[in-house]
Amino acid sequence: MGLVTLVTWLITAMVGVYLLYLWLSGGGLSRQATKVTRFPAVLIFAHPALAVSALGCWVAYMLTSERAFAWASFGMLAAVALLGFAMFTRWLGGGRHARGAEQRLPVFAVLLHGVAGVATFVLVLLAAAVATGL
Repeated sequence: MGLVTLVTWLITAMVGVYLLYLWLSGGGLSRQATKVTRFPAVLIFAHPALAVSALGCWVAYMLTSERAFAWASFGMLAAVALLGFAMFTRWLGGGRHARGAEQRLPVFAVLLHGVAGVATFVLVLLAAAVATGL
């Protein structure tokens, strides 16, 4: 299960890197005309930073079989999921938020990243639970 989780995680990461590239090449933060932004910088950069940290813990779990690494990975991934959900809801709704580079993100890539992210989240939870004997 650990290897399937890793593959799912890498698919999620590759699509996420693609979305970040599109956002940055579309102007990124420079396209944010007002102080109220759809995607604040801390949100944009905390999401992948935490995801990479969680992936590091997952690789450590796979190499050592230490349950603490699996649960640490899950905990960080929970924070990543919350940040991702915040970006997704901001991407969906317009309203009072400024419109910027995120308008150009392809729907398919956003949905693929989200679905793969949810699958990864569930697989990490299941693997951590199995490792613990729950």
